[in-house]
Amino acid sequence: MSYGLAPTLIPNPVAIWHGAIENISERASPCRYLTPAQWATMRESALDFCTRFGAEAHGLGWTAPQLFGVHPDHGTLRVDYCGALMVAGKKVHAVEADRIVFERTAGYRNTPGKVWGPPIWELKAKAEGK
Repeated sequence: MSYGLAPTLIPNPVAIWHGAIENISERASPCRYLTPAQWATMRESALDFCTRFGAEAHGLGWTAPQLFGVHPDHGTLRVDYCGALMVAGKKVHAVEADRIVFERTAGYRNTPGKVWGPPIWELKAKAEGK
């Protein structure tokens, strides 16, 4: 009997995204200039996105910063650093190769010169000293 290489456990990015967002309390804003009420709405929309569109987005190559990024010092106030889901907090209607579609707008990842901030959970961990 021959044995091949043992299977390697590969982390599921969508589960990581979902878990990281879920671990941030809905009652406490994770960054400056984002009220707890705004965060609660944004968090709910982000969790819904992970459940409904996360696998598709990952398959299309979307990254955590492109979806959940925020400015390292100014949070969501600097929307030019924000990922598609960290701008308005609206529910996603569709995912495309270079666009996240909301009811009345869209977030793009192919904007020339765009700089992505770290995912919001990294900012929260930094603020907590982790």
